[in-house]
Amino acid sequence: MNIVVLVKQVPDSGADRNLRNDDNTVDRGSANNVINEMDEYAIEEALKIKEAHGGEVTILTMGPDRATESIRKALSMGPDKAVHVLDDALHGSCAVATSKVLAAALGQLNADLVICGAESTDGRVQVMPHMIAERLGVAALTGARKLTVDGATLTVERQTEEGYEVVTAATPAVVSVWDTINEPRYPSFKGIMAAKKKPVQTLSLADLGVAADEVGFGGATSAVVEHTKRPPRSGGAKITDEGEGGVKLVEFLATEKFV
Repeated sequence: MNIVVLVKQVPDSGADRNLRNDDNTVDRGSANNVINEMDEYAIEEALKIKEAHGGEVTILTMGPDRATESIRKALSMGPDKAVHVLDDALHGSCAVATSKVLAAALGQLNADLVICGAESTDGRVQVMPHMIAERLGVAALTGARKLTVDGATLTVERQTEEGYEVVTAATPAVVSVWDTINEPRYPSFKGIMAAKKKPVQTLSLADLGVAADEVGFGGATSAVVEHTKRPPRSGGAKITDEGEGGVKLVEFLATEKFV
């Protein structure tokens, strides 16, 4: 089975994250950039499928030069090769344009199965798997907590707030996973050294047949108009009960629209 895993480099969610003042995009230059956490679970699931059924695992990333760091980290876990979509015109692309570029790249890779994280920690829009599946004309099995492969048939347990749904589809398909699906392996020293020699193909917009004016700020269907920093936490309201504590509490809750 030919498996492609979508991997995105994002600012570390454990550190302070900012937007740039000049164009309101994520300030990746000032952050410690890492593999999107959910994508590590997607990588692990792809490797488990390869180990059980054979095949090849390819990492696909769209991002700037520095995304190469995350590509090598992903390869150190065990995938065979990677493709890096790299073009200066991509800066400022919205989710719609991003899906078009990734779908164009996937069209060249002839994947039987595309696996990705259910969301990215920087955008958190959760629409990329659906958009890509629509562009490719294949099924989207999203929010999986379990994935079973039986020949060309895929079965997932789709995680919901009430429990889970069982959904099936035939390959080719796009599957997105939650962090409940497995436990990602740690790269071994051997894997880290091997990753340095694994092939990484770079593709431009021209290679994909996508015009520059279809992506970036010019091709964006949405944009951040303005942004402000989250206000610092302040001390909570203190109510001293002098016989009217209950009334004051209800008034406070009403002010905050809790009641």
